[in-house]
Amino acid sequence: MNTRSKYKTKQREQIINCLKEHEGRHITAADICAYFKENGLSVGQSTVYRQLESLVDEGIIKKYIIDPNTPACFEYINPEASFKEEVFFHCKCEKCGKLIHLHCDELKEIESHLYRHHNFRINPLRTVFYGVCEDCMSSVKRKAKA
Repeated sequence: MNTRSKYKTKQREQIINCLKEHEGRHITAADICAYFKENGLSVGQSTVYRQLESLVDEGIIKKYIIDPNTPACFEYINPEASFKEEVFFHCKCEKCGKLIHLHCDELKEIESHLYRHHNFRINPLRTVFYGVCEDCMSSVKRKAKA
């Protein structure tokens, strides 16, 4: 983590506020740019990308790279949150692309088992289970009933 003092620009604060507003959710740089456009805020795309990388370096946000075909996601780290140092596994919906954090002790056991018995350490920040989310399953069920 970079502890250098950063300039507190208006754009930087707008990006942090956007991430705080979406706390607990993954958000892409494109999502942030769209948010600014929808709210009439003028922040350039290159500024967004530059500031996001700076905020990652400072430990203010986390960056998740799920796979080479998906844009990086960012998430605000609430300094008061009790889970800020935890690592998260993820689920990704193959239909809508939604990315879901998993807070699951059983998965921590699997992580531990893989290391103890197979001498393999997984990276939970990059471990993704692919499938179909609840919303998409409900949508399919509704269409089948119609």
